[in-house]
Amino acid sequence: MTVYHFTGIKGSGMSPLAQILFDSGEQVQGSDIEKYFFTEEPLRKRNITILPFNADNIKPGMTVIAGNAFPDNHPEIVRAKELGVEVIRYHKFLGSYLENFTSIAITGAHGKTSTTGLMAHVLEGAHPTSYLIGDGTGGGTKNAQNFVMEACEYRRHFLAYHPDYAVMTNIDFDHPDYYKDAEDVFDAFQTLALQVKRAIVACGDDEYLQKIKANVPVVYYGFGSENDFEARNVEKTTEGTSFEVYVRNEFYSKFFIPMFGDHNVLNTLAVISLCHYEGLPTELIQERLHTYHGVKRRFTETDIGERTLIDDYAHHPTEISATIQAARQKFPGRELVAIFQPHTFTRTQAFLQNFANSLNQADSVYLCNIFGSAREKSGALSIQDLANLVEGSKILTMDSVSDLLTHKDSVFLFMGAGDIHKFQEAFENLLKEN
Repeated sequence: MTVYHFTGIKGSGMSPLAQILFDSGEQVQGSDIEKYFFTEEPLRKRNITILPFNADNIKPGMTVIAGNAFPDNHPEIVRAKELGVEVIRYHKFLGSYLENFTSIAITGAHGKTSTTGLMAHVLEGAHPTSYLIGDGTGGGTKNAQNFVMEACEYRRHFLAYHPDYAVMTNIDFDHPDYYKDAEDVFDAFQTLALQVKRAIVACGDDEYLQKIKANVPVVYYGFGSENDFEARNVEKTTEGTSFEVYVRNEFYSKFFIPMFGDHNVLNTLAVISLCHYEGLPTELIQERLHTYHGVKRRFTETDIGERTLIDDYAHHPTEISATIQAARQKFPGRELVAIFQPHTFTRTQAFLQNFANSLNQADSVYLCNIFGSAREKSGALSIQDLANLVEGSKILTMDSVSDLLTHKDSVFLFMGAGDIHKFQEAFENLLKEN
């Protein structure tokens, strides 16, 4: 039996892929640096061996799956080639693995992770489903018929895939260290569209997605009346959101989700559209939507006394606005305190004013130092440049976390893609002491 060795097993895509192969009955091990990453928790729960990087980890007869962050001169990859061991890059392996299933690739600038989690949960109610989510979670099953995966547009990585279905949630300018502008992003999605085999489910409210050309049907969903699947009569409460779905102007059904904000209605509508296209019973879709509890780091709540702490991956102005809108729906009348850590200097520079506009929707704003990427130089930009544009904002450091204690009965939105969790943990510890 082949042993799959993952070089860089703690990666956000690598870890779930290792989980899927293990759950499907394969022999799996991997290596990485010794620093702790949250992505290793599900690996350790499965007792998957995680070794420190070492050329001696590689043995004849293995298949090495290599993370994209590791160059060809990495000691493990060099040793594999010396031994004649097959080395496959993550995206290439995944691209060929998909061919064994009905594959659904979830793409878009925002909403990928949430939509992937929801799609997998609903489809699982009908058929065995494997899934790969970019929050580090994966699940495999031996007789899986469906494979639902988050497919990221960064560096056009998703072009390694030729899925049966693609869900396209939106197109927005992001990853300014790679893409030139929104047109460049659109070009990547357009290339992917031509690789899809059965159908594309796209948000018709997005002006870029309206222009997508494909050799397969494009089914549109959204709030606009010109969409094939339209959400009408949206009712928002502190328990969740209900809405009616019309298919080409005919009433189809009413749905309830225990989630908040317009973005979650759209994500759900994408799932409903694909499931309807695949012929899943309406009652099954309704029941599965009702029992969905979300994915990691997407509006994850912790209550301590009269304060509510929300952990969210929002790291783009559009996502910050969506998180604040969802919090206003669930917690009307309570003060919203945004604690935001920008992720990468290039993104902060490109969207400086947009970040300020979205953060100004909160009642109070605290800003943490920019979390730089290993790929970039810091440049002249600092967090003060953003603070100057956000009225009344304060800079938060690990030494000044106690400043947050001045807000009683408030909702604290910890947002960012870096290590914002250390600020939340420090605040939680303070609250437990007081």
